[in-house]
This record gives sequence, structure tokens and C-alpha cells, in this order.
Amino acid sequence: MRWLLLFAAVLQAHAQGVCDPKKFQGAYGVQLSGNTTISGSPIPVAAIGRQEFDGLGAVSGYMSVNFTGYLLGNPVTGKYDAHSDCSLNWSLQDDSGAYQHFSGIMTGDFMRVQFRQTDKGGADHGIMVKTPKVCSTGTLRKRYTFTISGSTTPMLPGETAHTVSSTGAIDVTGTGNLTLTPDGPHSATAGTVEVDSDCIVNMQLALSVGDSDATVPMKLRGVLMDDGKEIRAIQTDPGTTVIAKFASGQ
Repeated sequence: MRWLLLFAAVLQAHAQGVCDPKKFQGAYGVQLSGNTTISGSPIPVAAIGRQEFDGLGAVSGYMSVNFTGYLLGNPVTGKYDAHSDCSLNWSLQDDSGAYQHFSGIMTGDFMRVQFRQTDKGGADHGIMVKTPKVCSTGTLRKRYTFTISGSTTPMLPGETAHTVSSTGAIDVTGTGNLTLTPDGPHSATAGTVEVDSDCIVNMQLALSVGDSDATVPMKLRGVLMDDGKEIRAIQTDPGTTVIAKFASGQ
């Protein structure tokens, strides 16, 4: 159903002629998740990164991928084609020499791209949103609602796999300080956030689990998007395939 809606959007965009390929350029934050069968059996994957499109057909950046419980990071380079029907196709090569291919639909203002990996067995839940040119902790909004979801992979003997799911709100209470208030009966917890000039965000949180106020530490790496209104992230702790979205209504 989702791809039927995207196909309808392509047809509408083509009829209206809303996308000028020459105007598509700039830096974008990227989040990709889902199951991949590229290496055989279905395996959950979560990726986050930043890619810059130069307006002339070249793209460069870097991606962090949590795959089978291990965090992998690589610089990437590639080529892209933007089209007047608002479709976008691009390929990326990492420093191992491997290629990945992607296809998506741009909004008419080029702010967002819904996409999927087109390699056989690739993940199909991708979102790309424009980032500010330069970021700092001052780019953060004062309050975000969040959703965190995913699963864990046993990495040591005795560990068991389990799902991760939480919603709530995060308040930026000062320079680099956070207060996380989960939905439900759990108490608020403290955390920290760092924002690099290239809009990469690193968070350390304490997430409530179960029916008690017991918490587990969580490290997130993400990208600040849409003038600070949104953060997309993945958990970077070993053994996790977890994605997060933080959204501000301001």
C-alpha cells in the first residue's frame, strides 16, 4: 500500500511538473531500516548517515550501519540522477569497493525523499531530509516527541533477543542536557546530547524497560534535519538494531 501511494505521488508530480532536476542539491540526513536478505536469511538492519548532492550528479558522505549487532561506518561516494517527475536514483560505493543502489521520490520543495534500496533483498524503509548548512546545540528545539523501536541480537552467552519500544518526550534543558519523559508510569530520566557542525547528533539516554523504573543505557547516533525540527537516529550499542525519530512541532 505504501508504494502504491508513492506511485500515485509520482504520477501527480509528473502531471504538475513540480520538480526541476537542476535545483536538487545540498546536504541530507539519511535513515534506512528494515530487513535485508542480501547475505542470505532475513536480518534486521538500521543505518544513519549524511549525504551531500553537488547539483552536478555526484554524491558523497558517510553512513553508519548496525548490522547483525555490529556497528559499521564508511565514507561513501557515488552518482545520482534527479528527474522532472520527482524520482531520484543514486548509487553509493564504500571504501571496501562495494556498491549499493537506491531509488526514491522527492517532494516538490526537495526537502524530503522517501526511498528504498533497490539491490535484491535490500531494506525498503528509507527517509532522507535536508539538513541545515551548519549545526550546533543551538540548532536543537526545546522539546521533541520521540518513538524508539527495534530489536536486540544476543552477542554473549546467556543473552536473549528482545524487542525495544518506547514513546514519550525529550526536553533540551540546557547546553548538552536532556530530560527524557516516557509515556506511561515511568519516571523521567536524564541524558546528554552533542551536535557536530555537520549536524551529526550523539545522544546518551537511560531508557525505562519493563514495568518498573529500571533503566538501560542507550547510545544513539543521528542527524539533525529540517532546521532542527527533526532528528533521525540509530542505536549504536553492540547487539542492537534500533531506530529513533524525534520530532518538534515548533
